[in-house]
Amino acid sequence: MSARILASTESVCPVCLQRVAAQRVAEGDSVYLVKECDQHGRFKTVIWRGLDSYHRWGERGSRAAPPPHTETSVVRGCPHDCGLCPDHRQHSCCVLLEVTQRCNLKCPICFASAADDQCDPDLSEIERWLRLLEAHGSELNIQLSGGEPTLRDDLPQIIELTRSLGFGFVQINTNGIRLAKEDGYARRLVDAGLDCVFLQFDGVSDAVYQTIRGARLLAVKKEAIARCAAAGLGVVLVPTLVPGVNVDAIGAIVDFALARVPAVRAVHFQPISYFGRYPKPPADDDRITLPEVMAQLEAQTGGRVRAADFAPGSAENAYCSFTGKFFVGRDGALRSAAPASSCCAAPAGEAEHSAPACGCGVPSADAARARRFVAAHWVANKARSGDELQGIDVASFDAFLADRQHSFCLSAMAFQDAWNLDLERLRECFIHVVSPDRRIVPFCAYNLTSLSGDSLYRTPASVEA
Repeated sequence: MSARILASTESVCPVCLQRVAAQRVAEGDSVYLVKECDQHGRFKTVIWRGLDSYHRWGERGSRAAPPPHTETSVVRGCPHDCGLCPDHRQHSCCVLLEVTQRCNLKCPICFASAADDQCDPDLSEIERWLRLLEAHGSELNIQLSGGEPTLRDDLPQIIELTRSLGFGFVQINTNGIRLAKEDGYARRLVDAGLDCVFLQFDGVSDAVYQTIRGARLLAVKKEAIARCAAAGLGVVLVPTLVPGVNVDAIGAIVDFALARVPAVRAVHFQPISYFGRYPKPPADDDRITLPEVMAQLEAQTGGRVRAADFAPGSAENAYCSFTGKFFVGRDGALRSAAPASSCCAAPAGEAEHSAPACGCGVPSADAARARRFVAAHWVANKARSGDELQGIDVASFDAFLADRQHSFCLSAMAFQDAWNLDLERLRECFIHVVSPDRRIVPFCAYNLTSLSGDSLYRTPASVEA
């Protein structure tokens, strides 16, 4: 099969994590990242299956907008100088604060280096992290993560602190166990100012959870969603897609979510990335790419969702994500809205030129739209008052009906690991993590680990896929 070079870029060697030259290469209907380390040899990893969509996605072009503030200097070059450094090309949109490394699960698949023997940062340290982020704009969306953040009894105080410092959108990334089991807990989080629950949700059978999370959790997930609904908390279901385990459950996950609208606001798929210690590189069969997720959404929903309903991100690199925005009618039917453009982006064309996308301290219009979209569409529906309803123009009956439909989003984000890391994509990352040493690090760089499990930024610990 003949190979054709599409572009040159840079990556890292998955053995030593040193920067190496790389190429995006088309073979048949797939695109591969090919790279070679002088010491450890050649590596080739599939990054996209579907050459037509690859070219269409690339037509969107770059949305580069350097962040208004940087904290580190360029010394060794990307990805070794994160903090953010002057080479980074996108504002922050969603910033993760890992408020604990403790967890109440032992998932075989985990982004974080969860460990029970680590001390949690205290409230004063978390405040210092938030103060650091103030220079990057109070519009930032904050995700409290871990580990399992609900293990902290002071999580409501952390939420209150975050809101008091002017951050207008706060969500937690959780497995849902405490939400399901503790009466009144969801309401306490709402009262503290929580907007949204980013709920780990890998399938609709206990067999899937046993494989991916090491426990039978379906009943827990259902109860967590029910309690969030009762408390008025919006929920985003977050499946990690693992070939051979739960890819065939994509349609069932969507149906499960639709049956729980409006409490469930979205499903955000995450194709598995490979972090941690591995005896050998993951095979291409161990990966599912974004166009394959879109194709499965269309096939497994019987065409109710179409691949054409989705668009790439408006702020991050085009190959990082897709999103589709839909309306759910009273009969449960889906109707595509104008294509949205990111897992945290506004519908395409919204306020396209509301602010210059430049690095002069003015927020990127694309990143700002991304933040607004999450805040508007991932929180629970709020009942409208009589005064608000009086202001609705009902001259168009269609518009009146549309107002009574619920919005619903389907999205995916493909995080990168040491085998498929493309530094061009990494430099345009807008999902960042505040590290314990108070640096702001792109998510994929923060979680990056070598074949032996060594990390550039995480405190050394056992990290798996």
